[in-house]
Amino acid sequence: MTKESRRHPADFGDGVEDRLEPLESLNITKAEDFDQLLRQMKSTAFTGRNLGEAADVLTEMVSDPECRVVGTFSGAMTVAKMGLLICDMIDWGWLDMIISTGALMAHGFVEATGMTHFKHDRRFDDAALYRKGYNRIYDTLELEKNLDRAEKIISDILDGMDTTIPLSSEIFCRELGKWLAEHTDKPGILQKAYTKGVPIYIPAFTDSELALDVGTWMVKRAMAGDRDIDVGQALDQVAITFNPFMDLSSYTKRVLKAKSLGIFTIGGGVPRNWAQQVSPYLEILEERCSRSVPLKKFRYGVRICPEPAYWGGLSGCTYSEGVSWGKFVSPEDGGRFAEVLCDATVAWPFLVKAVKQRLDKK
Repeated sequence: MTKESRRHPADFGDGVEDRLEPLESLNITKAEDFDQLLRQMKSTAFTGRNLGEAADVLTEMVSDPECRVVGTFSGAMTVAKMGLLICDMIDWGWLDMIISTGALMAHGFVEATGMTHFKHDRRFDDAALYRKGYNRIYDTLELEKNLDRAEKIISDILDGMDTTIPLSSEIFCRELGKWLAEHTDKPGILQKAYTKGVPIYIPAFTDSELALDVGTWMVKRAMAGDRDIDVGQALDQVAITFNPFMDLSSYTKRVLKAKSLGIFTIGGGVPRNWAQQVSPYLEILEERCSRSVPLKKFRYGVRICPEPAYWGGLSGCTYSEGVSWGKFVSPEDGGRFAEVLCDATVAWPFLVKAVKQRLDKK
């Protein structure tokens, strides 16, 4: 057994000789805007430092002319009134592809058609909310009347589409965006993406109000052709061919054209995983199809999500873990990543505002 070595003060480092980066006290009297505030926060600690570092990475990512940025969004961000942040990021050219939950787009569609979400009033318990047709999302309410009106609009859109050809979430979102652009001047994600040519993919499409509206349209259409048919029989008569592999192929082809890739993630879940799996997919195609395929990995990444890594889910997994899957360029090879474990409704607005101010100063 060897004796444990003792420390000697003469061997203690002073930080400078090891090129450690010094911290600095936050002085808000010297921060005249959000950019200056986050620059200072980068030299503090904990989540504040993470947010300051995220501003650096996001700035580099959206400033790289060769980088194509994939935005992945989950959670009730449109009900939480964060939708205009996505619109601004599209407008400024910060997002080239969007991957989202269906719920986020459904609630955004409601908002874009001029309908309103409300604060939850604690006078009403959940049973009372149900009776009144108020659907609660944490501290906000989505009205059943809103969803009924949205279903009617979507039904009219489907009536005008050629539903004999295969449908994908990208095609469907484009049609919704087109309708909104032609019928309303209210800002929203779907119409902004449509007018700017940014594709929207919803990988788990059937897990959404949008899909329920499409399903309702198919059932009503089947029952209109046969008055004796019941709902169960009508459910067997699927009138639309929905092909999710069209989304996968479309997204993969766009990635192949990119010289560099970045990812901006709010939350996690299916949108994040679906976006990131493109790199292993390309490796698999090369190996199993015996064809040369360009290897594409994400060089930049910014993630805002309160999910910690130790639960083991994809929402909380680190970019470092993604390196082991071949999804990301390692930091040693030039990868730049930032992760902010925080409620997106708190951190996201500060981050976007700071980076926009930083870029406007150049």
